[in-house]
Amino acid sequence: MSGLIVPFNGFVPKIDQTAFIAPNATLIGEVEIGAHAGIWFGAVLRGDGPGIRIGDNSNIQDGTVIHVAARGRGTVVGRNVTVGHMALLHACEVQDDAFIGMHSTVLDNAVVESGAMVAAGAVVPPRKVVRRGELWAGNPAVKMRDL
Repeated sequence: MSGLIVPFNGFVPKIDQTAFIAPNATLIGEVEIGAHAGIWFGAVLRGDGPGIRIGDNSNIQDGTVIHVAARGRGTVVGRNVTVGHMALLHACEVQDDAFIGMHSTVLDNAVVESGAMVAAGAVVPPRKVVRRGELWAGNPAVKMRDL
C-alpha cells in the first residue's frame, strides 16, 4: 500500500492488501478498495460524506476523481470495472464489468449497468441509466448503439 491515506470524520480508508495504490494517489475518509484493484497515479477518492466502494479487480486510472454527494449517495464501482484516465465519478453507481472512458463524467444518481460502456469525453447527466450492453457518448451522453 502506498499513496496518501487520510482519515476524515472518524473514517479511515480500508484497502485490501492485494490492491495497488500509486504513491501519489489520495484516499480520504470512507473509502473501501477491493482485492486486486488498482488506484493509479494522481487519482483522488474523496469519501467525505457517504462512502466510496471500489470492487475487486477494478482499475481507477491516472488523474481520476471520485467523490460523493453531501447527503444521501456515495459512489459505488463494481467488480472488473475500468475507469479511464481523468474521469470524474460523482455520487453514482458503475456496475460490474462496465467501462468508463477517458475524460468522461458520470454525475449524481446516474447508473452505468453491468457491461455498459461510456465513451471518452462523455457526460452522463444526473439520474440517467446507461443500460446493460449499451454504448453512450456525447455531452449530454445519449445511447449510440448496442454493444
